[in-house]
Amino acid sequence: MNFDCLFKKKQVFPDFWNEYLELFKQKQSKDTPIANTRFIAFDTETTGFDKKEDRILSIGAVSFIGKTIQVNHSLELYLEQDVFKPETVKIHGLMKTGSQEKISELEAIKVFLDYIKNDVLIAHHANFDRCMVNEMLLRHGLGKLKNKFIDTGVLYKKSIHLIYREKDKHYSLDDLAKELNVPTVDRHTATGDALITALIFLKIVSRLDKRKHLNWGYLLQK
Repeated sequence: MNFDCLFKKKQVFPDFWNEYLELFKQKQSKDTPIANTRFIAFDTETTGFDKKEDRILSIGAVSFIGKTIQVNHSLELYLEQDVFKPETVKIHGLMKTGSQEKISELEAIKVFLDYIKNDVLIAHHANFDRCMVNEMLLRHGLGKLKNKFIDTGVLYKKSIHLIYREKDKHYSLDDLAKELNVPTVDRHTATGDALITALIFLKIVSRLDKRKHLNWGYLLQK
């Protein structure tokens, strides 16, 4: 009798994934004062909105602590396109063969995880970007992102105390940029949108700080 089938083999993960998981055994970001926390605003450009069928074309991210955005240490990745939809090029401007240096999906994962570490992630309509990244991770036999998330769309609604009948109102990144007087330079590029998201977040946080609502329970996505 072959007893091997009775025992589930322990999955072996690559070193870079184990190193990422190890970070979350350390002191969590929520235990750190907000002013001393490293935030990562990020954005993805994709071939579409289907998390199973579509792919990430580029990832952009900027980091900041307090009110200082570290623009010189931003992240900009372009991924090799195994799924190409020409109808979406007019939005993101990324051709299948372009001048940008492209890397494999797996290499992009390694670089992205090394950049974000266990810090707090910020995105506009964060659930979409999180799902796209998680699907990318799952395709390579890894788990899902462990980081805490903040959605600037949700946070903005909290900051203006929308009445109940308006709770489902959709705010685009352009809407918030206009409302908060944030310039939309390099719109529809991943890094440009990440920077816009970071500036929007800081504007909202400034508003919440004045109202004494600046705490982790208020900021983090449920």
